[in-house]
Amino acid sequence: MIAEGLPHLWALEFLSDGRMLVTEKAGKLHIVSPDGEATEVTGELPEIDFVGQGGLLDVALANDFETSGKIYFSFAEKREDGNGTSVAAATLDPEAATLSDVSVIFRQEPTYDGDKHFGSRIVPNEDGTLFVTVGERSDEPIRDQAQELASALGKVFHITAEGEAVSDNPFVDTEGALPEIWSLGHRNVQSATLDGEGRLWIVEHGAKGGDELNKPEAGLNYGWPEVTYGINYNGQKIGEGITQSAETEQPVYYWDPVIAPSGMAYYEGDEFPEWDGAFLVGGLVAQAFVVLHMDGDRVATEERVPIDARVRDVKVGPDGAVYAVTENPQAGSSTIVRVSQAQ
Repeated sequence: MIAEGLPHLWALEFLSDGRMLVTEKAGKLHIVSPDGEATEVTGELPEIDFVGQGGLLDVALANDFETSGKIYFSFAEKREDGNGTSVAAATLDPEAATLSDVSVIFRQEPTYDGDKHFGSRIVPNEDGTLFVTVGERSDEPIRDQAQELASALGKVFHITAEGEAVSDNPFVDTEGALPEIWSLGHRNVQSATLDGEGRLWIVEHGAKGGDELNKPEAGLNYGWPEVTYGINYNGQKIGEGITQSAETEQPVYYWDPVIAPSGMAYYEGDEFPEWDGAFLVGGLVAQAFVVLHMDGDRVATEERVPIDARVRDVKVGPDGAVYAVTENPQAGSSTIVRVSQAQ
């Protein structure tokens, strides 16, 4: 264990010196040293709605962070008529632990007065663009907007560093469609990463059953809520209860019962050579991180590394070890656990 007794964390990102930048769900950033000492980052953040599943969520470093100090973070933004997932950019001085030049670059619309399914993960690409995942806000009937191109609910977005639509996005020339959309028909995506070829992979929460591993491709529809392997929590079918449709994509892999996925990393490192090229997925219900061994673009086998706590995020450290952020929502606390071969 690296650190315990931390406030309720949501995401972790490594700085180049081995320190960890973490988000506190209640609305603060901290830098945690390799020996577990936490320092709060000072600087004014946008108004964050710390309610239900909302709060300060993901954090990611820009590709040129070493020279620019630029970071991105996602959060449930408090708005006049409710809230929604937003992404902000800022400049971090990791030595002084200060944040400046904070600006919101992207907002999920419509605003909705709810406390569930904000997503969200930020995945920087080598070209400086960003993939951003969001949820569909859970409730009926608003969750149906995951199928609507005019709505930003239940989508994966592809945006520039300034928050604009990437010029070759699939719907930039579609009348009435949001040009930032990359793919649609998603439920609540809290796991996302690039593979060794720079391709985006996600794991999204199902309902009761139906957590899905997907490789979202431009312009494709992943079905929710019309097509799903899950059912409602009351045991009733969702929609017509279908699991396949000619108009939607099948998941690469799905879980039933669920793992409740949050956080995801692609393993490349010397500490676990047997995991090279595997995906690591945090499991809230599984209380483990799940190792997905791949055969091409299919899952060959999976294994689970027990953590005995809800795993909110998982990252590969510069030392090749795996670092898991755990959470105890009732206590409002988190730990950071380091997993190595020696264990």
